[in-house]
Amino acid sequence: MKKSRVSVKLSSLYEDLHESLRKLKSDPSQVVDSREIVESALNDGEAYYGINTGFGILANKKVSEEQLSQLQRNLILSHSVGVGDLVPKEICRLIIQLKIHALGIGYSGISLATFNRLIKFLENDLIPAIPEKGSVGASGDLAPLAHMSLPLLGYGYFWNDAGSDIIEASVALNRMEIEPIELQPKDGLSLINGTQLMCAYGAYVLEKTLHLLQVADVASAMSLEALQGSIVPFDERIHEIRPHKGQREVSANIRYLLQNSEILESHRHCGKVQDPYCLRCVPQVHGASRDAIHHSIQTVETEMNSVTDNPLVFENGDILSGGNFHGQPLALALDYAKIALAELASIAERRTYLLLEGHDGLPELLMEKTGINSGFMIPQYTSAALVSENKVLCHPSSVDSIPTSMGQEDHVSMGSISALNLLKVYENVETVMAIELFTAAQALDFRKPLKPGDGVEKAHQVIREAIPHATEDHYFKDDISKAVDLIRQRKLIENLMESDDDLL
Repeated sequence: MKKSRVSVKLSSLYEDLHESLRKLKSDPSQVVDSREIVESALNDGEAYYGINTGFGILANKKVSEEQLSQLQRNLILSHSVGVGDLVPKEICRLIIQLKIHALGIGYSGISLATFNRLIKFLENDLIPAIPEKGSVGASGDLAPLAHMSLPLLGYGYFWNDAGSDIIEASVALNRMEIEPIELQPKDGLSLINGTQLMCAYGAYVLEKTLHLLQVADVASAMSLEALQGSIVPFDERIHEIRPHKGQREVSANIRYLLQNSEILESHRHCGKVQDPYCLRCVPQVHGASRDAIHHSIQTVETEMNSVTDNPLVFENGDILSGGNFHGQPLALALDYAKIALAELASIAERRTYLLLEGHDGLPELLMEKTGINSGFMIPQYTSAALVSENKVLCHPSSVDSIPTSMGQEDHVSMGSISALNLLKVYENVETVMAIELFTAAQALDFRKPLKPGDGVEKAHQVIREAIPHATEDHYFKDDISKAVDLIRQRKLIENLMESDDDLL
């Protein structure tokens, strides 16, 4: 029988996780039922992996009853070997939220005391600080999740309120008069077996990507107008006979954004036959990335609502060892998402470059007095650098595997590396998009008094409220930062959605 639970979707990620936590706190019956099966199994004299045996290659070593709690404690301490920078606090929060959600489905057998302590941490903003490196993406994200679990024992660190520094867990717990707990049999294994680091990175980035896909269409529409590009390649009939879903969505978005454009009307009969691919093929390129991203989202949503522990505890009393901790589904999906995101930046950089070339009456480098001024030359360099870096970051981590645990774990996913690089790629793409936005806004100023399409005009106004037209060289880094903030605050799309619901 399928157990009752809250289904988490990326489009409502944080609301869904909050609802899941509320439900689990008020009704932890599935956790209790699962735990009772583990406790019954401890009395039957049989060997159960990780409950009364060693781990990995040590699975054949039985552990005495009086050492079972020490076994779980040792597991957390010995596996806390993460290195590198710390995972950002917001993603650490997602890791513990997803762990609670997965444990609450009721197939892990964790003790209620340990489960409730995780909830208490989350409710009190006690978010464990987790090093980003050390997982090979099979047997779960062992090292990161061990660091997540250390504060249960009074070890490790929490993030401070601002997420800018860390504090020793023992100090923070003492201030709040919270005592460390003693892990019960299987608790430690339930905590560290799972794909929550990979899943949290995927969820965090892809939730933002849903918005960035819309930003990409807005930026391309702005560039198209500024460059007096043709709307013909966005004709609905073209896309009906190659009906990829993403392609059709993007072409519809561009048509919507260009409604009532005076610029389009001014050059409708100019005789230009075709635009460069970076303008003409926006539906095909952006659309392909959309379809790839939505495939990755489907995988991440499935994973968020899955049980990736081992062994698994079933209602009939069976405790089964399997491989749900293996990160291959996520590793492949996150590698795919990296590539899809990188292509959005690749074509955006080409549009940015085109805006600088002085086409159709635009001044070269988008300033009237160049020589003494470099104009918008150098922001494009930054875009080029980030696009090039993405080509390195997009190497698929999932094609690699290095055996661990003396060969017992002989194939691993390396999905954690896919996850970490996905965030880096996303941040690079976000910046490239930001540069195209304020560069296209500068170019559009030279088309006045003609107005662009209604959607483009609204986006242009939002940019101009934050970033003024440039008449001479200045500190362009500020423009980049402000444009990135517009994307992160979602102001561009919010402005377009105030009265219309047509942007996909």
